Amino acid sequence: MGVTFLHHPNGNHIYSCKECDAPLTNKDEIFSKRFTGSTGRAFLFNRVVNVVHSDSNCRVMLTGRHIVLDVYCKKCDTKLGWMYEFAVNNDQQYKEGKTILEVALIQERPERTVVHRDFRELMRNHRTMAFMYDPNSEQA
Repeated sequence: MGVTFLHHPNGNHIYSCKECDAPLTNKDEIFSKRFTGSTGRAFLFNRVVNVVHSDSNCRVMLTGRHIVLDVYCKKCDTKLGWMYEFAVNNDQQYKEGKTILEVALIQERPERTVVHRDFRELMRNHRTMAFMYDPNSEQA
């Protein structure tokens, strides 16, 4: 099995998979907190990373018919919610392309951004040091 590459969504408060802690999105991407999923409360997000999608299927929901794709964690394959691909009703089309994540299946991690910034700074310094190293010099 190969290595799973994960993206970091950046931001002040990161939401991650409760099962494996893979980062999924950040607080700034919340479009609405007024949704309900199969496990209870759910949030609608503009952008989510580190997920894979099922094939599309038609679902009749409280707000009408929608074409949706189930959303799974890329790292541990836990079902986290769904993405709206198409809404039949015009007044529901604002959901298209957005993703529902169920609150019971995710966790908020406010400390993630600090770690990420420190890592970026470390890598920036590491690259600077690498450019300063000359393998052909007498000191090498």
